[in-house]
Amino acid sequence: MRIPILRLGDILLTSIQSDITDEQALILQADILKQLDQTQAVGVVLDISALDVVDSYMARILTETARMARLMGGEVVIAGMSPLVAVTLTEMGRELVDVLTALNLELGVEKLRERLASLAGESGEDVADGSR
Repeated sequence: MRIPILRLGDILLTSIQSDITDEQALILQADILKQLDQTQAVGVVLDISALDVVDSYMARILTETARMARLMGGEVVIAGMSPLVAVTLTEMGRELVDVLTALNLELGVEKLRERLASLAGESGEDVADGSR
């Protein structure tokens, strides 16, 4: 089963609604990158609030997805991490390094928009309106 990726203006939204397999995580990663390319979106908010467990492999996939998106000119915000997942990742030493996070989907969209506006101000481009 593929995880839907929705477009909201110049950003993509996706929500993992249940624990997923390693294969599904890789498919989601590929789908996010493909959608970034095809839609010319400038960012992604990935909601993981339904995940009870994020193992070291899933943490690596999330971190790599954010890095890959950044290489393509986009930004990623991981939203909705539960306290248990945050504690587990920290105890495993698998913090999401250089990945923006937010408490929930709404704050994730807000944080992504702020980040894009900040990047646009630094570069003089209008990143928030879809130009890369």
